[in-house]
Amino acid sequence: MKKQGNQRTENPFRFTDSNKRYYTYDYYLRKTFGGKCAKIPLDGGFTCPNIDGRRGVGGCIYCSGRGSGDFAQSATLGIAEQYRLTRETLSSKWSTERCIPYFQAHTNTYAPVERLKSLYEEALRQEGAVGLNIATRADCLGEDVCAYLAELAERTVLTVELGLQTAHDDTARRINRGHTFAEFQEGFLRLRQASPRIGICVHLIFGLPDEDRQKMMETVDRVAELHPDQVKLHLLHVLRGTPLAEDYLAGRYQPMEKGEYVETVVDAIERLPEDIVIARLTGDGMAEDLLAPEWSRKKVSVINEIDKLLYARNSWQGKKASLRG
Repeated sequence: MKKQGNQRTENPFRFTDSNKRYYTYDYYLRKTFGGKCAKIPLDGGFTCPNIDGRRGVGGCIYCSGRGSGDFAQSATLGIAEQYRLTRETLSSKWSTERCIPYFQAHTNTYAPVERLKSLYEEALRQEGAVGLNIATRADCLGEDVCAYLAELAERTVLTVELGLQTAHDDTARRINRGHTFAEFQEGFLRLRQASPRIGICVHLIFGLPDEDRQKMMETVDRVAELHPDQVKLHLLHVLRGTPLAEDYLAGRYQPMEKGEYVETVVDAIERLPEDIVIARLTGDGMAEDLLAPEWSRKKVSVINEIDKLLYARNSWQGKKASLRG
């Protein structure tokens, strides 16, 4: 293990200007937009194919009633009003005029293209909007949707966020994901082929039921082979009112411990190519709805432990990417 020293001056990682040994989202924003940006979560009133019956009902077992869009304003408000209210709320936290509207709740390409155009174009017209992020599923990317996204990417910095969570179909069935890894790959490649200008971010969750470290790293390796532009790493939170909460309260699910999660994230960072932006290292759940794990409430502490372990290992993003196989 490496002795403590100056983590910034001794940093061997090239996509950084700080002590961070991975390609941070903050660094990406500054290189792309010239400074920090505030992401403005929006709720377009969408649903999901594993909620409305097309692929299943009930949604993913961990998902909140708002489809991970808990930090957005109500979908009963128009896009402009949601944007304005959230921007005002965030103004005390972020001293920046640059904003990225973020369609986050549920599956945000699961609608006719004309409806998508109406919502996305309105978001881009808002004051300070410099880009657009759209969260969706890879099985909701038809040819017409991809064609429109390709056109949109010619006019703005567009990132499409694809929830994968796991590359293992047995786990996907367990969590009621509603699609296979093969279907994810098909949608990913369709989007990639539509335009190289579309940034693709893949979401992964660590700590899913019945997955050990080996299975999690197998998912990381499969995603590394696809080489998205960004990856978001999430801890599985147990939220009140979800099927996962029922399993947890009945003793059928045990969340990850802090040290285990930190080691898993560092293992993943080492395996991901150095030019992939690590857009998130751990997720957020609504504080009042969080049942477990309690340690996840101290998000800064988790990130600090990840930084410390990378330094202690004398490691960095991509160090082991070429050693797999």
